[in-house]
Amino acid sequence: MFRAVIIDDIDNSRLTLAHDIGKYCPTIKIVGEADSVKSGLEIISSQNPDVVFLDIQLGDGTGFDILEKIGEFDFQVIFTTALDSYGIRAIKFSALDYLLKPIDPDELIEAVNKLEQNNKKKNVKDSIRLLLENMRDIQPSNKRIALNSADKVHMVYIRDIIRCESQGSYTIFHLVSKEQIVVTHNLKEYEQLLEEYSFIRVHHSHLINFAYLKEYIKKDGGYAVMNDNSQVPVSFRKRNNLLDMIGV
Repeated sequence: MFRAVIIDDIDNSRLTLAHDIGKYCPTIKIVGEADSVKSGLEIISSQNPDVVFLDIQLGDGTGFDILEKIGEFDFQVIFTTALDSYGIRAIKFSALDYLLKPIDPDELIEAVNKLEQNNKKKNVKDSIRLLLENMRDIQPSNKRIALNSADKVHMVYIRDIIRCESQGSYTIFHLVSKEQIVVTHNLKEYEQLLEEYSFIRVHHSHLINFAYLKEYIKKDGGYAVMNDNSQVPVSFRKRNNLLDMIGV
């Protein structure tokens, strides 16, 4: 049984979520609620929950403020929000779960199931630390992303990713260290996260870091040669985008 608290500044949102948890998630027991950063810190301190359902926007600050102020924590977090905002982007970078309001019961059940299957507190702590790091104004060259593989969460500098390769519903990350990390998310999701860091989709199965492009070979349908000498096919539809980035 997981002991949970709900932190949300909208009364109806807390009531609805508590109702849905009671109806669909028998392994979750609600032990407290709060409606602000101040009361959220108090309820976490007094109840020591296993999981916090945490709204991003609160009347006196944000859910991120709560995590910053706590410092040391021993609970998991499922964020809730009505906005698909910059905060959501930081959450995705950190391999943490979130639910968009109005919360779909199926998505709630899926998030709780994942909570039960991956009850690895160290990984959660690392992911939350990465989230707070990414919310700060850090240089892009120092930006990291959490890659959730079958056995652990890898904290990887974006600058160390040479390319990403799709394998069905999985994505393989190829790093400068020659390490390969297989994650259980599709390539489209990482394309959206990494496009502002000079990553470009050159094929339906390939996303490359432009910084590691060694050369573009025009023959044989066109392919990219990366700094690690890997050869990546470039589709006809994606070729012009790549050539625009090259500047030819």
